[in-house]
Amino acid sequence: MNNVYTAHPTPLHTTSPSLLRLGQALIAILGGLLLFTILLMMVPIGYGLIYSGRVYPGVSVAGIDLSELHTQEAAVLLAQHLPYPEHGKIVFQEDTNVWVAKPHELGLYLDYPTSALAAYNYGRTGDLLGRLAAQFQAWYQGVDLPPLFIFDERSAQKYLMGIASQVDRPIIEASLGVNGVDVVVHSGQVGCSMDVGAALKSLRIQLGTLKDGVIPLVVHETPPVILDATAQAEVAKRILSAPLTLTVPDAVQGDPGPWSFDPQTLTGMLTIERIVVPEGARYQVGLKLEDLRAFLQGIAPSFVRYPQNARFTFNDETHKLDLIQHAVIGRELDIEASLKAIDQKVTAGEHSIPLVLKYTNPAATDDATVEKLGITQLVSSYTSYFYGSASGRISNIKIASARFHGLLVPPGATFSMAEALGDVSLDNGYTEALIIYGDRTIKGVGGGVCQVSTTLFRTAFFGGFPIVERYAHAYRVAYYEQTASGGHDPDLAGLDATVFAPVVDFKFTNDTPYWLLMETYVNASARTLTWKFYSTSDGRTVDWQTTGPQNIVQPPAPLYEENADLSKGEIKQVDWEAEGADITVNRTITRDGQVLLNDTFSTHYLPWRAVYQYGPGTDVPTPEPTQTP
Repeated sequence: MNNVYTAHPTPLHTTSPSLLRLGQALIAILGGLLLFTILLMMVPIGYGLIYSGRVYPGVSVAGIDLSELHTQEAAVLLAQHLPYPEHGKIVFQEDTNVWVAKPHELGLYLDYPTSALAAYNYGRTGDLLGRLAAQFQAWYQGVDLPPLFIFDERSAQKYLMGIASQVDRPIIEASLGVNGVDVVVHSGQVGCSMDVGAALKSLRIQLGTLKDGVIPLVVHETPPVILDATAQAEVAKRILSAPLTLTVPDAVQGDPGPWSFDPQTLTGMLTIERIVVPEGARYQVGLKLEDLRAFLQGIAPSFVRYPQNARFTFNDETHKLDLIQHAVIGRELDIEASLKAIDQKVTAGEHSIPLVLKYTNPAATDDATVEKLGITQLVSSYTSYFYGSASGRISNIKIASARFHGLLVPPGATFSMAEALGDVSLDNGYTEALIIYGDRTIKGVGGGVCQVSTTLFRTAFFGGFPIVERYAHAYRVAYYEQTASGGHDPDLAGLDATVFAPVVDFKFTNDTPYWLLMETYVNASARTLTWKFYSTSDGRTVDWQTTGPQNIVQPPAPLYEENADLSKGEIKQVDWEAEGADITVNRTITRDGQVLLNDTFSTHYLPWRAVYQYGPGTDVPTPEPTQTP
């Protein structure tokens, strides 16, 4: 059986009542939103239409309410209530100085039209929501806009530079100088420089408040390197206040000085130097050291005093030294130390300044003893004779020999007779006597000194001391061959020594480890000169041999010469004959059987002729020689 079903078709779309209501509601909402949006858009349009050409309510500029005013009206109102550029006051202050300026003098100008336009445009620019928010804010709580102004900084800077020209001061360094003998001093000045940039920055801020105000000016001070020179000016015044006197410390009679410089001279010597010190710089006042150095170098020779040993005699009884002449302390001018002392003391106001000397003690001072010097006994002595000597020659022997009395010769030293003898001159007490000069025997200053040199030579020769330098006379002089009895010993020929300072010298060396003390004694009445050496013997002995005069040459024939100073018939012998000869002396010095020294002294004597002088018109005889020099 077939079953037949009847199908009931289902509708493709049906609308229920609830869905219909929901749709209607959505349509209503959307319509409402649309209407609200239209109304919202219409509000600002309408608000704008209401206040077209006028400032929205609630808008003010710098506290001036411009609500509902046209821009031109707003500009006029702002000009009436904001007179700050013309009537405001800006006070610039520097210490006690003030400068008052109006803002417009400083380049500030309020832009009233632009400020009114800015008020008008408030709520009218930007997107819709932004405009609505601005309009609402102005209406609800009000909006105060800042005024718009023009600030011409060139005017402000010009004004500030004018102030700076009054504030700024140049740096002036103190100066110091001399006009004649007057000291001229000018104090320095601290430099001032106004900081225009800082003042301009502060001005911008103050003008922005549209209020009166005080702007402290920033001033930078720069002191000069030397602000005050009064202290050194006082130093200069002290230097020039009185003459400067340089003195010798502990001066005694015969010392040089004093030397004085008056203020006018000191002015030319004054020096004012600018020196740099760790603290900066300052002036230094003093005297020109180069001028002073040149002056001191010029006077330095007058200070020189060479050190001299004390002089003694050996007491044969006590075996002690007896002081006969004090030691001389050597001295010389210490130029650099003197310059330093002058520089320090003159600036301190002293006007009498002792110079600085350097002192040198001699090797043997007054307190020397026989133990210290090693002088214990007589080690050599020799006596020469000068019978027939004239008074002038005897006087010269006394003066010359006294130069050596009490002299000390250090161990190892070479003694120079010429150095110890000094200048043989009339100023030193010497007189004229016969001397050998060239090929003649003539009168000259110091005749007889060779008696002293010959005696010294023989004392050193027989004492066994090395002879360093010795010169013989040109011819045989009879004095030097005399004996105690008044006779002549030819073996003494070749043992003479001549000295003519400073060219011709006699020298010997003290080659012992002990000091050597020399003593000289002149017995004028006995015509003797005795020379003594005191020291300590080292055991040396002396052997000597002489050839005696050899190769004897007879003197030439006498020479006669006219002398206009002599009278007619007057004849005078002025030179004496002597035979020429060669002599060799050998000396051997031994100690403990050992030869210390062999030396030879060779002498060549020239033949010497007699010389006679006669007055004009005199018959010339041939006189016999009557005297020897």
